Amino acid sequence: MGLRPLTFTALASSLLMLTACNGSAANGAAPAAATPATDQAPLAAAADDVIAGVPFASTAVATFNEPWALAFLPDGSLLVTEKSGVLKHVTLPAGEAREISGVPAVGYGGQGGLGDVVPHPQFAQNGLVYLSYAEDGDGGRGAAVARGRLDTQSGALQDMEVIWRQVPKVSGNGHYAHRIAFGPDGMLWISSGDRQKFDPAQDMGSNMGKLVRLNDDGSVPADNPFVDQGEVASQVWALGLRNPLGIAFDGNGQLWEIEMGPAGGDEFNLIERGGNYGYPIVSNGDHYDGRPIPDHDTRPEFIKPLITWTPVISPSSLIVYSGTLFPEWTGNAFAGGLSGQTLVRIELDGATAREAERFAMGARIRGVQQGPDGALWVIEDGKEGRLIRLAPREG
Repeated sequence: MGLRPLTFTALASSLLMLTACNGSAANGAAPAAATPATDQAPLAAAADDVIAGVPFASTAVATFNEPWALAFLPDGSLLVTEKSGVLKHVTLPAGEAREISGVPAVGYGGQGGLGDVVPHPQFAQNGLVYLSYAEDGDGGRGAAVARGRLDTQSGALQDMEVIWRQVPKVSGNGHYAHRIAFGPDGMLWISSGDRQKFDPAQDMGSNMGKLVRLNDDGSVPADNPFVDQGEVASQVWALGLRNPLGIAFDGNGQLWEIEMGPAGGDEFNLIERGGNYGYPIVSNGDHYDGRPIPDHDTRPEFIKPLITWTPVISPSSLIVYSGTLFPEWTGNAFAGGLSGQTLVRIELDGATAREAERFAMGARIRGVQQGPDGALWVIEDGKEGRLIRLAPREG
């Protein structure tokens, strides 16, 4: 399959209002049926595109069928998830991709399917990989996280076990969120969306609309803030979130979160222990049917976002850049934008943040990651989503 040329355009002064929670069909409607996933032949890398006014060169490496997440392994190879339930192992720089067996069955449709992929911090020693996905069960669907050992030689996941589930399972196919991250202390963090059900984000009998903190085996740390309030509440670190699609730690160990708002009001938050971020009681956006939601300023007991976006960018992913290939950006956050078709650079300064720059990408950006050499890697949303390396221009 040939690679489409990568183009950049100047960002318009305003962006279109988000028409649905993920910038596609309303209410998370399922996209057209995916074409069968097949292993890809090596794709010749496109020549670097040097665009005036854009401070990086771009190289398209491979394409995927509805990719959702990417993660680097210690050997410099890459894991990529496809929403239909396929995990691929990609060797670089050639872009050869082969399918990994042993992935759990996923509930595919709407925003549901195979989601995030993250290797254990000690992957080189234990081979553990964590996957998030939509899981079918009594009452509907919910996000789940499973872990297993990846044998890159045989191309198989082994000893897969589910270590966390959203509860309860509900109808619908939206707002799973299910991003995964490991903290500096080795704890496992999972973002859990409200599943478009609103009230569970404030209900401590549900782990929906929350940020969850666990030990790496799925057990509950003894120092979680709500550990004495019941089994489900004991998992929770923060609550009052809507569709948190990006979580990332900075060099100081602070956790940042980015989420899709309703009609307006995408948020960027610094996460506090036991913090309540107010959704659905407050938001800087409104309901899709036009009903207003009180702004954060009206309820000071809830934590306000540091940045809000209206018109929205529909954030999909988040990293904090720690490399030196772009030395002027070390310590900055980068967020992928879906409806905004943008990569957003956010300057972090202690407990404050501000949007610093947008790069118009010409496509919906589903994932962003930092490579071993400090290059930025993005992956596009959709049936022919490209994996693209961003690096400084030569000269």
